[in-house]
Amino acid sequence: METYEAMRAFADSWGMLAMLAFFIVAIAFTLRPGAKKHADAAAQIPLKED
Repeated sequence: METYEAMRAFADSWGMLAMLAFFIVAIAFTLRPGAKKHADAAAQIPLKED
């Protein structure tokens, strides 16, 4: 059970920090200046007729 306990401790500490960092980066990437133009273009893709 030592391996399980070590992995559990890692996930509780560093794993949570890694997920928090990923979440913050994802939000910052989405809300960055200039993202609106790309988001609007991506939103129109299903409506385009080829």
